[in-house]
Amino acid sequence: MAGMVVQLLGKEIDSHPPKNFFYGWIPPLLGFLSLGEKFYTVGSQPDPGVIALRILLLSPGYARFGETLSSILASALSPTHPLRSRTLALMVFHKSISGWLSSEMDNIPRKGLGKLLRAVGDPFQFTTDLPLQDVKPGGAVGYEPMMVAVVLIELASSDLWRNHLSRSNFTSCEGIVSTEEGKKVALGCMLETATHSWSKLLCTPAKITAAIRRLEELQCPNTAEVVVLWAWTIGVTDAVDHDAWESILRDTLLFYQTHGKGRLITLKRHIVDANRIMEAKHMKFLLRYYKGPPCRVGSVRYPVPIAEEFEELKSGYLADLRVSRVCQLRRFYHLFGLDPSTWKEEEAVIVEEVGEETDASSGRSVVVPVQFTDQWVCDYP
Repeated sequence: MAGMVVQLLGKEIDSHPPKNFFYGWIPPLLGFLSLGEKFYTVGSQPDPGVIALRILLLSPGYARFGETLSSILASALSPTHPLRSRTLALMVFHKSISGWLSSEMDNIPRKGLGKLLRAVGDPFQFTTDLPLQDVKPGGAVGYEPMMVAVVLIELASSDLWRNHLSRSNFTSCEGIVSTEEGKKVALGCMLETATHSWSKLLCTPAKITAAIRRLEELQCPNTAEVVVLWAWTIGVTDAVDHDAWESILRDTLLFYQTHGKGRLITLKRHIVDANRIMEAKHMKFLLRYYKGPPCRVGSVRYPVPIAEEFEELKSGYLADLRVSRVCQLRRFYHLFGLDPSTWKEEEAVIVEEVGEETDASSGRSVVVPVQFTDQWVCDYP
């Protein structure tokens, strides 16, 4: 009987997608999925269990349902699950990012968190269970595994989740982001997730450095470098907030000293390179994030009416964004002791100007510039 109701609900949503998700639907849908797990039988197509997962894609992932949802997803994510619904379950996992990051998740047993992340595994694997055209309703787009990888990257910055991650969660991602094009794809997915979810993705220096260090521990340097690029190019930290930047600078310097000076080329290119599409998305993200013109280089914020947020990207705002990239490039040259008039990409030599400190966590020698913030000054505005 419940299955028939779910099928009818699915038909109604397919023909008349709701503008707002009714949160009262979540408990009965989760209850149905739990019931179906115990008494699964092969039924008519489409299966009501698959329909229930499709409907849950409309949910913003409220944390109060986190324990039940995580338990159901941990089962549904198995490639051998009777529903063969791993793709849909991964999409629900991504959609629920705000819920996973809520403080209410503290109430979930730690073994449940580990079980869920083991079930997620490598989001690029075992995801051919459903044709993409079956993944709706409400105009939901097809599955993008990098979006799920973005959630895992964010979880690497979380005190609650980071120790439950394993290198196997990033196996495919690590290979994809080994190229500059792969890094651009990852940054684009991060920007998309940050703009359209309720979470503020890697939004503080503490979260950024925590993610870098955990990914380093998992031996995923390419994915860790994506987080470095995010910190330097997206602008979640003010370009002139020197106190906030100090920890980012230290971890950036340590990263490139550990993994090779050749990687500096990638950082420089990402700072200066922004195509029109990414620039527009970047602007929208900053407008939503800061609720005003995103002048990332000055202390003044001019208020913008909410209704006008996304109507037009004024040339003045884009100019501020571009100038901020110039300031970031200047910070880049200063951090690594490079002369922009003589440094060439093919040479990429780091000039070590000062003494050494020892990184307590790794025992490695780390060259740390004296007075990170006092020596760096941006001329604008």
